[in-house]
Amino acid sequence: MSLVETWERPVVGAPMAGGVSSPLLAAAVSDAGGLGMLAAGYRTPEQVAADLVHVRDLTDRPFGVNLFVPRPLDRAALEPRVDDFAGRIAGEAAALGTEVGRPSWHDTDHWEAQVHLVETLAPPVVSCTFGLPEASVVQRWKGAGCEVHLTATSVEEAVAAQAAGADVVVLQGREAGGHRGTHDPSVEPEPVDHLGPLEAALPRLGVPAVVAGGVTTPGDVRRALAAGAAGVQVGTAILLAHESGASRTYRAALRSQHHTERVLTRAFTGRVAGAVANGWTREYADAPAAFPVVDQLTKPLRRAAAEQGDLERLHVWAGSGWRAAQERPAGEIVRELAG
Repeated sequence: MSLVETWERPVVGAPMAGGVSSPLLAAAVSDAGGLGMLAAGYRTPEQVAADLVHVRDLTDRPFGVNLFVPRPLDRAALEPRVDDFAGRIAGEAAALGTEVGRPSWHDTDHWEAQVHLVETLAPPVVSCTFGLPEASVVQRWKGAGCEVHLTATSVEEAVAAQAAGADVVVLQGREAGGHRGTHDPSVEPEPVDHLGPLEAALPRLGVPAVVAGGVTTPGDVRRALAAGAAGVQVGTAILLAHESGASRTYRAALRSQHHTERVLTRAFTGRVAGAVANGWTREYADAPAAFPVVDQLTKPLRRAAAEQGDLERLHVWAGSGWRAAQERPAGEIVRELAG
């Protein structure tokens, strides 16, 4: 029996990379009876290890960590477009007093080291997004005592995740904030909400399904559970929580009355992601589908924008219900969502 079938409250705190899913946030979600998650994306193995130890110091409840599955890029095909994009944003970098980042075409986000780290430290749950780990990796984690959650954005991906050894499949809909977890980043994600793939996938799955995407109210949770989900994964709902690591500029952007539209865009990283529309999403909607190198190019600019309070050049990841996000303790939010 998986943890999601025994938990007190069927709420997973989405792993939000870039510092948002702090150890404090993960522990708060777990202490409230949900499942708090850390994000290993963009962090060194040493930083991830420190985060895991920190959460264990803060809570005795189950929690997990999420890893990005790397995917090789076709450099020969993509490099001309990436170089052109870098040239186009050079002026933006200069305006922010920084430089365009340098692409690293063979970056794996420390995948092998993180796989070993999870096996060694054995958090109760390990999840993956952007693809599926090899079956041998899944078995290593399970052998260490970890429950494995794998992300999918379609029925086909969900079936593949189960075949790869998932104990739980996380079905992500188009309403989700941040990156879509499509296994092939070059394709456009299916334009369906989280209940669509759930209804279609459940008859083909023999493991629990958790749904993600725009779940920000108790009514959203009730509808998901009534449709057969074992739980929900929420990110936007806890973005403004006291324990969230969201920057001051990010928080201001989510509260801005001048930014009212949400888009799905590759403009910041080369991967499709749900974000609040701003000047950057309008100007660079045609960014090449080359994650993570586009992310590497824009990262110094986005960091400078956050430091300078520039809402037009900052990536403001947000799900469809971002207006419902509240500045409250995460535990209160989780308990209210679960009813």
